[in-house]
Amino acid sequence: MKKSRKLLTVLLAFCMVVVMMPTMAFAAEAKSGDIVILHTNDVHCAVDKNIGYAGLAAYKADKLKETDYVTLVDAGDAVQGDTVGALSKGDYIIDMMNAVGYDIAIPGNHEYDFGMDQFMKLVDKSNAKYISANFMKDSKTVFDPYVIKTYGDKKVAFVGVSTPESITKSTPTYFQDENGNYIYNFCAGNDGKDLYDAVQKAVDAAKAEGADYVIAVAHLGDDAQSAPYRSADVIANTSGIDAMIDGHSHHVVTDTTVKAKDGKEVVLTQTGTGLESIGEIIISADGKITSSLVKDYTAKDEKVASVVKGISDKITAITSKVVGKAEVTLNDYDAAGNRLVRNQEATVANYCADAYKAVTGADIGLVQGGGVRAPIKAGDVTYGDLVAINPWGNFLGVYEVTGQQILDALEHGARNTPGENGGFLQVSGMSYDIDTTIPSTVKTDENGTFVEITGARRVKNVKVGGVDIDPAKTYTVASTLYILMEGGDGYTMFKDGKDVTKGSIIDSDALIQYLEKDLKGTIGQQYAKTEGRIGIIKTYNSKDVEAAIEQAGKDAVKAYKAALARTTKITSAKAAAKTKKITVKISGNSKADGFYYSVYNTKGKKVSSLSKTGKTFTTKKLSKGSYTVKVRPYTTVVGEKVYGKTVTKKVTVK
Repeated sequence: MKKSRKLLTVLLAFCMVVVMMPTMAFAAEAKSGDIVILHTNDVHCAVDKNIGYAGLAAYKADKLKETDYVTLVDAGDAVQGDTVGALSKGDYIIDMMNAVGYDIAIPGNHEYDFGMDQFMKLVDKSNAKYISANFMKDSKTVFDPYVIKTYGDKKVAFVGVSTPESITKSTPTYFQDENGNYIYNFCAGNDGKDLYDAVQKAVDAAKAEGADYVIAVAHLGDDAQSAPYRSADVIANTSGIDAMIDGHSHHVVTDTTVKAKDGKEVVLTQTGTGLESIGEIIISADGKITSSLVKDYTAKDEKVASVVKGISDKITAITSKVVGKAEVTLNDYDAAGNRLVRNQEATVANYCADAYKAVTGADIGLVQGGGVRAPIKAGDVTYGDLVAINPWGNFLGVYEVTGQQILDALEHGARNTPGENGGFLQVSGMSYDIDTTIPSTVKTDENGTFVEITGARRVKNVKVGGVDIDPAKTYTVASTLYILMEGGDGYTMFKDGKDVTKGSIIDSDALIQYLEKDLKGTIGQQYAKTEGRIGIIKTYNSKDVEAAIEQAGKDAVKAYKAALARTTKITSAKAAAKTKKITVKISGNSKADGFYYSVYNTKGKKVSSLSKTGKTFTTKKLSKGSYTVKVRPYTTVVGEKVYGKTVTKKVTVK
């Protein structure tokens, strides 16, 4: 009897476990219900660099284990930037994005770089839905302004916002009909109001359709020259946006909010470029919206990795052919990570301009800084290396133009100096100076295209072949048709020139031909440093140094370098216990234009950096551990970047 009772007890306990098993399993597998929005921007064909597409796919899969509500969006400039995009006109990139599982995308300005017809083919092929509230054709939006996705009992609207700079930062003729009339536009003009109104209209419509939250997916950026079309401008002049995913300026933006028109704080985020990080916005059950950037993620999705490798192997078979060698490295960025080609002379840009001039036999070679996308590293130079520099496959042309047209072009290119400008002109066969003490008087229309010069000119001392330029004389200029004929980067002054092109070739083919035939296969010491083709004249902090520069240029530069070399002191570097952020304060060098701040972990990896004029710097949130803070002053003297001594300090985050 006792044995029977004991057996009955065991059976009852077993039954209870069996009954509870589904509940226990459900509890173990319960998902959070958070809405997770993963985002990328300005990937620029970095398909297997940094985190890469295989890493992005793996991270999305990880998130789907935590919640059913995961959406992946791209904020533009995905299909262009390297040979994998250039050789397939973006087609291979869409294959990979489909494999990763993108849900929503918007066009960045470089999505149009292979022509409007090709872009529309890519859109048709893409599994992601393209949206834009302000990309218009004949007064109608080309794509839906927004899309609403439902997550449980919540609805989230995604509103697309495209930069009005797309026309001049791609190719203007792609947005025109056969008669040169613009049939596409991006709601530019009216000091930004037309753009703000288009975005507000989309936000209001989405709200009326029942959206609980509105996420703007934008390609606007935060560069000063992009005003009034920056992300912050749009947020400040609209209401109803809860968060904005941004792109275009390649900056890392996190832990940032911007006040909307109605006073509400709007989350603003941007991942940088090249899949250095994955953006993540989380809308929790209580409605709280947070944003963060995911870095140092190493897992890979095997299926996507296989797709990427298969495509990469096809490209490598073409691009790995060695066409010559380089004795020196020709840089597009300096050692501090500052881009050179868009505001000062750069050796790799000199190579491009020289190639255009030599191959065509023109008097002058011109290349816009935004068209130079990669360095040439010392060692073997492959076909792929040179295609990566000029990745768009633009045709070269030769035009007969007047000296006055050239002067207008130089003025247009120099209008933002010392700030960046994709249309900044690098030159061969000529030289010029930019006097940044004179404000630019270049007038452009709402699309950023050149109209006229209304006052004093900042470009001076222009020489062709060592002789002062003659405004009335005719010169032959070699450049891409993007600049000469198509109005790219706003260059309209060449359209009245005479096309004397003979046997036009692709820009990257000119780089190869120049290396093989003119340089006999070797890029030599002539490209070890810049040659003074472009001089930058500026005001200086010290009147005596300024006077010395005017009286004796080289002595003044030497004196200025010596002045900058005085050590900058770190007066304070502390980590806040609550925020886990390091704040650095310095006593700045009066000769410096600014300071390059960087923070390294114990493995020597840079975890935070910024170049700025201010004398304080605060990092993002850091993990516990020891860090090294480094500060280096810098300035630009007659076109040359000059650095002072780097100072360091150890800081511990507890």
